[in-house]
Amino acid sequence: MDRRRGGRSQSRFDHQPEREEALVSAREAAALLGVKRATLYTYVSRGLVRCVPVQGTKENRYARADLERLKVRHDARAGHAAVAAGALRWGEPVIDSAVSRVEAKGLAYRGRHSAVELATQGRAFEDVAELLWSGELPERTGTVWRAPRAPFPPAALTALLPRSTPPAEVLATLVALLGARDPVRFAAPPERELARARGLLRHLAAWVCGARSPERVGLASRERTLAGSLARAWGARSPRAPALLNQALVLCADHELNVSTFAARVTASSGADLYACVGAAMAALSGPKHGGACDRVEALLAEVGRPERAKEVVATYLHRGEAVPGFGHRLYPKGDPRTPSLIQAARELRPGARTVRVASALVEVMRDAGHPAPSMEVGLVMLAEALGLPRGAASAVFAVGRSAGWVAHVLEQREQGHLLRPRARYVGPSSPSHAAAD
Repeated sequence: MDRRRGGRSQSRFDHQPEREEALVSAREAAALLGVKRATLYTYVSRGLVRCVPVQGTKENRYARADLERLKVRHDARAGHAAVAAGALRWGEPVIDSAVSRVEAKGLAYRGRHSAVELATQGRAFEDVAELLWSGELPERTGTVWRAPRAPFPPAALTALLPRSTPPAEVLATLVALLGARDPVRFAAPPERELARARGLLRHLAAWVCGARSPERVGLASRERTLAGSLARAWGARSPRAPALLNQALVLCADHELNVSTFAARVTASSGADLYACVGAAMAALSGPKHGGACDRVEALLAEVGRPERAKEVVATYLHRGEAVPGFGHRLYPKGDPRTPSLIQAARELRPGARTVRVASALVEVMRDAGHPAPSMEVGLVMLAEALGLPRGAASAVFAVGRSAGWVAHVLEQREQGHLLRPRARYVGPSSPSHAAAD
């Protein structure tokens, strides 16, 4: 009923939330604010929180945006600025998400599907991507995405890039070009956007060889799976290559709010198109503290050179007070559960490969000395070496796999609908008291 007809002027809080706004139950609303339900109802009566009735029930739903606004005001008055700043640095959740859950015991996609089990049981990467995007794992394994048409001849990309361009940088360039050539990239009905995402991921897997071997792009594009495309693009000779690359892609698919995913979500919150969001994620991924960690592991293994030098090099790093690249993960104090299957696969495939032997020696030295367990980057580099893939391939596998998670978070951010815009706590010098007016 329009309350203005009852003789009372309408407050700016009297309007109901728009249909597309996020709404939560009374229990969730009270928990978000950290108050009892009676206090929540008081906020509603004062016009601070909007609510709408659920048809056919006696329940109400409450506008999340109002709740978050109220919580920010309360925290600011309580002096929680330092807590908020610390949350953005490491570890405290800053965004609600249902894409994946990370706990010390392991990683679960959509909160209930073990990433390690999905990978080791052979679920197709495409199945896992659909799970992350929709929340439902396909009943049958082996989802097939239609191969997209090449947007331009592979030689056109090769002409832009040096032959030595790392695969991950090739992909970053490709994403920008694909976005520029998509005239309806801002048209994002759900089904159209999912089709765009599937095509984008298929392109990423097929074009990893774009700088060094453009003649393979077409062949790779015709493979039925992304893992098959990667294997064909890089000319992997082992018949086990597609299955092992699929396993790696599944393990890389998401890891909640890592740096690149956060970059994708911030970009999505601005209303940017899918290519821009994935491009922002790839830019963040290039840093040595994130996706570039694979490159640091490659450099470490090259520095060690021989298994016999592993102990010496580790001692040198520790003597300098430096962390050994590729070992330890803050979220997994007992070791990253995604790593063992990758290391095992590399050892089984090519136990005599130099890099595999060097990496195995490093793992053993670190373990015997009581130091942190290897991270997933070590496993990815070992697997890439065992498959005979080019330098930089591990970072590219990471990027292609994680792109599924980036898309999932972009879609989720759009559903939530709010702009990610933290405030800065100014700590610089004070302005002169008699500064001239501008």
